[in-house]
Amino acid sequence: MPSVAMKDTAIAAPKRRSRTSGIDRILQILDFLQAAEKPTTAYEIAHGIGAPLSTIYTIVEDLVGKNLLIRQNDGALWLGPRLYYYGLTYSRRLDLLGVANAEMHELAQKSGETVQICGRDNDMMVVLAMEEGRDHFQVTSRVGTRTPLNWTASGRLLVGHLAENEQVEIFRRCAKNSPTGRAEVDPVTLSQKAARALSDRLSIQAGESDFSVACIASPVCNPDGECLATISIVVPDIKVNQNEPDLIKLVKDSAKRIESRLGWA
Repeated sequence: MPSVAMKDTAIAAPKRRSRTSGIDRILQILDFLQAAEKPTTAYEIAHGIGAPLSTIYTIVEDLVGKNLLIRQNDGALWLGPRLYYYGLTYSRRLDLLGVANAEMHELAQKSGETVQICGRDNDMMVVLAMEEGRDHFQVTSRVGTRTPLNWTASGRLLVGHLAENEQVEIFRRCAKNSPTGRAEVDPVTLSQKAARALSDRLSIQAGESDFSVACIASPVCNPDGECLATISIVVPDIKVNQNEPDLIKLVKDSAKRIESRLGWA
């Protein structure tokens, strides 16, 4: 009987399951709550981050016990006071934010308008500090508000120092239609506007994120030219080009003074 040659068969090694570490799960929970901006149930968190509900329950109980999360009467979870204390300590060590806060107060007094200090958190612009002016004009955004970079004058400045390909990739990933439908969403156009705004040390948007609301922003750059923050005035759009006071000059001068006080200019 002729022998039959046996073909070698490649046996695929079983795929190793990728495990998410405990610290990664904690960060996912905190990031989810930050993005939600409201108390959320453990079930919603588990569903939102794609984690087993039993795992989330175990971690959440530990975080509540350590005051990193709080549980409200209805069972919903929210960021705990311990995180707030960490934030206070962190902010006290930030020379940039301390100097910018002082300048923010001066600018609000001079302009009579609402002034904001903004920074970048990955694909979002975040309001780091804010002071309301004497005017009764109400601003919807508050400290901690996160907004897509393409909606705001500050958002463009915060990526204006990056290489063109990096800017395009960021805007391709994060650009979204705004509630007014007027925000630019084309990545190439946004990249060009971001670079031009940083070069001019001025970015203005009117009616792109909110109807009849305008923002006049100027960058705060370190000695390497990186825009680490912005200072901006938020006003009704009819005030953008007013001469008395000249809001554009005021905000640009404020940004320069922040850099000077930090020894960057």
